[in-house]
Amino acid sequence: MGENLYIAQAIVNNNSLHTDKIFDYSIPEDLQGVVAKGMRVMVPFGIGNNRLEAYILNIKKEEKVTYKLKDILYPLDDKPILTETQIKMILWLKNKYLCRYIEAIHCFLPSGIVNKEKKIVELIEKDWQKVISRNSKNQIEVLRILEDLGGKITLEKLFGKLSFKNFQSTLKILEEKNIIKIDYSISSRIKIQTQQYAQLTLKDDEVDTTIASLKNAKRQKEILLFLKAHKECAVKELLDILKVTRSSLNALISKGYITIIDKEHKRDPFKDIVFKDFPKLVPNSQQKKVIDVITNYIKEEKAHTFLLHGITGSGKTEIYLQLMEQVLKKDKQGIILVPEIALTPQTVERFYGRFGEGIAVLHSNLSDGERFDEWRKITEGKVNIAIGARSAIFAPFKNLGMVIIDEEHENTYKSEINPKYHAIEVANYRSKEEGAIVVLGSATPSIESYYKGEQKEVSLFTLTKRATASDLPEVEIIDMRKELDNGNKSILSHTLFSAIQQNLEVNKQTILFLNRRGFATFVSCRQCGYVVKCKHCDIAMTHHKNMKNLQCHYCGDKIQEPETCPSCSSSNINYFGAGTQRIESLINTYFPKAIIERMDMDSTIVKGSHQRILEKFKKGKIDILVGTQMISKGLDFPNVTLVGVISADASLNLPDFRASEKTFQLVTQVAGRAGRGLDKGRVILQTYNPEHYSIYTAANHDFESFYKEELLLRKEFIYPPFVQLINICFTGKNEKEVYIVSEKITNNIKYILQAKGYSQYNEIVFGPNPAIISKINEKFRYQILLKNHEVPYHLLRSIVKYLLLDKRQKFIPSTITVSIDIDPLYIM
Repeated sequence: MGENLYIAQAIVNNNSLHTDKIFDYSIPEDLQGVVAKGMRVMVPFGIGNNRLEAYILNIKKEEKVTYKLKDILYPLDDKPILTETQIKMILWLKNKYLCRYIEAIHCFLPSGIVNKEKKIVELIEKDWQKVISRNSKNQIEVLRILEDLGGKITLEKLFGKLSFKNFQSTLKILEEKNIIKIDYSISSRIKIQTQQYAQLTLKDDEVDTTIASLKNAKRQKEILLFLKAHKECAVKELLDILKVTRSSLNALISKGYITIIDKEHKRDPFKDIVFKDFPKLVPNSQQKKVIDVITNYIKEEKAHTFLLHGITGSGKTEIYLQLMEQVLKKDKQGIILVPEIALTPQTVERFYGRFGEGIAVLHSNLSDGERFDEWRKITEGKVNIAIGARSAIFAPFKNLGMVIIDEEHENTYKSEINPKYHAIEVANYRSKEEGAIVVLGSATPSIESYYKGEQKEVSLFTLTKRATASDLPEVEIIDMRKELDNGNKSILSHTLFSAIQQNLEVNKQTILFLNRRGFATFVSCRQCGYVVKCKHCDIAMTHHKNMKNLQCHYCGDKIQEPETCPSCSSSNINYFGAGTQRIESLINTYFPKAIIERMDMDSTIVKGSHQRILEKFKKGKIDILVGTQMISKGLDFPNVTLVGVISADASLNLPDFRASEKTFQLVTQVAGRAGRGLDKGRVILQTYNPEHYSIYTAANHDFESFYKEELLLRKEFIYPPFVQLINICFTGKNEKEVYIVSEKITNNIKYILQAKGYSQYNEIVFGPNPAIISKINEKFRYQILLKNHEVPYHLLRSIVKYLLLDKRQKFIPSTITVSIDIDPLYIM
């Protein structure tokens, strides 16, 4: 080939492992200067030269190229869709979490834009021959093709019919002349929404003479006068304001006095909500110290991470708001992450109430169209604050000043799909790269975060006072073993029952917390002990009474509730345990006059359900709210004076080294929902294990004692924060094959470690063992757990990368799926 060739290094949009690498394409001469780093382009791929979308991660210039390269076909965007910073972050994500390039790229783009977006070119000036010069051959060619094909064509089809390649500049000129328009059509799911606007075609001095000529057309005159004053107006608004019919408007259009144009109309997920002012509060001495220290970092634009360990109700939100004010003063932007979608409306309400508009919301409950519009608001620089769940950490701000991660200990900040990133890790990366600060807040920080605070890796602040005058609620532990001894087989202790009754009498609200969905935990036969398990997965099925079925919460399979035992045909079938549905049903029986609602994954499937339930609760229209962990944190309702924890030790029995930590966090968080107003709060904690350190330290609001006890155990059994973990899960339909493959990989890891001088690999490599849930959806699961105990973590990661990514085809048959989880939160 010739000299001075410009080469685009691109990732094709394909999920296959074989295509997870950078491909080189030559940039044709007529696209040089048009195609740029970060753009999406269409490329020919494979033997059949199928057209694929690709993302350019780099452009390099080579003086001599001896090998044949395929040419890029055409760009899909006028400007780059990925920034330089984002490209750097994509490479970091791939390297850190051992994911595919395309999986990392998809983190930065809203679902619906990826591989589903089409550009539509439309001819809007029918008399284009009058304005186009005969010498503009390329422009004429484009317009003739459009005319021949009915005035509308996709960019891809247009490219296939043109005799020249660099058509982007031609289209741009035609668009500027208002001869064509280019729209995005994103499959059938997302379209850029437009709204019709009425516009005057008359000049101001022509309006009055036109009105005079309309003798009996009173409504038409009103429309012309209104548009004379306002120039243009949305058609729907115009008809509503003037109370005129569409026929009056159509008459003016047919006379040529008015034209209708389509204008983009962005979807607003909060358009029907009126936000009240959220006035600035005077911080107490502890809050002021935090605000002053962090403000100095904001002013100096120094990257740093802070951990706010504040008891529930200590006013962390006010700190966040006042810090955001400082960030906005520096013309910078901020991201606020909340762990649950349920908390988003409350957080949005407070930030809107303080700062007004200029806020984007990003979470999974938005429609694809709403998410697309919110993302574009950020990319177009129309907002300075983004609020949302985990994925909002990728909000495409160009001048990031701060990331706030509220309830930083929550598991929801760790992604369960590739890339299996943790939002805190991504925030810390962005902080260093973009000069932003990170603020982590929690009443119950994760052991790892608090340990980093003790080691001075992050700056730790402790808030011991509640922001209001209210005290921490009194927590009462009820030993359910004694209740049983006294003949009480109910799920409510006598104490909790009478406390709910008293609360109802004085018109105060109650929260009842249980971390289980469904009606009963499992269904079992008292005759033979058979437990109804999912036939596809190795897991007990959960009873859902209102649907009269049993469901597997792993594969989604449903079966009818059995009348007799499937094993011994006995009719002695029993429903054990208690889910939120059952609690709701029983509470309705115990307190028939009370208004009761349930808030869990099942009751909030319908869009907007979270907000509807919380709004009702806030207005006092619900007496008792029964729920799972989504009600355990962040919610602030002054009229809630009683919180009942039905089974405080339910999460203690999970086979998970973090079980004690999760129990402590849940109990502390849910207890913190009580007594946030002027009335004293009360928390009743029901447990079969009152002596456990996570229960009694949570009851005493004593994080320090819990932390010290937990840290000793973690050190003894070599778990984080003293080591980092890598979990590898092998899945396949043939159990023997899954085991053989996982054993082969285990032996290879041990062999490489031994060759590198680490002979004590039995303290580093654990497995292969069947996963805790050993079968899901007809597929068997085996796991290997790696700990960097006295071995460099980067070495472990590089061994995993070598065996499972670089040499995957050599070691892993196509029948086996491998999942790599770096720093896992669950080992299930």
